[in-house]
Amino acid sequence: MTNDFRDIEAIKALIHEYAFRLDAGDLDGVAALFEHAELGASVRPERMRGTEEARGYYRGVILYDDGTPRTMHCITNVTVDLDDGHASARSYFTVIQSVDDFGLHPIIAGRYRDQFERVDGAWRFTERIIHPDLLGDLSRHMRPNWMPR
Repeated sequence: MTNDFRDIEAIKALIHEYAFRLDAGDLDGVAALFEHAELGASVRPERMRGTEEARGYYRGVILYDDGTPRTMHCITNVTVDLDDGHASARSYFTVIQSVDDFGLHPIIAGRYRDQFERVDGAWRFTERIIHPDLLGDLSRHMRPNWMPR
């Protein structure tokens, strides 16, 4: 197995870990992924840096009695470009949600644009910009003051 293949798989694992943590309702764990990164969305002017600010970014997520947002983030079309200890990735996401009074619905789809660096042999995020391209009914996923504009 080549080092490039291992690096690409490690980066893909980070991208997927974000989805696993968010769908599990582990918002602190999501924020920890951005300890050394800037986080933002193309529809919002502010950028968050570090774990504490990233955690604030997710303050609008609605968690239900089971501790989850009752979502599933499906990440596809992941493309990774490596460049000497740095990497960029682009991917699509589709979020589906099922709550008692809503059934199963796609609620948002878009793109992630990510940057990474390798430090002491491990990859970490340095930037994530979320591009929410297709918006559905987010009212059961996000509080109104956070909703993409």
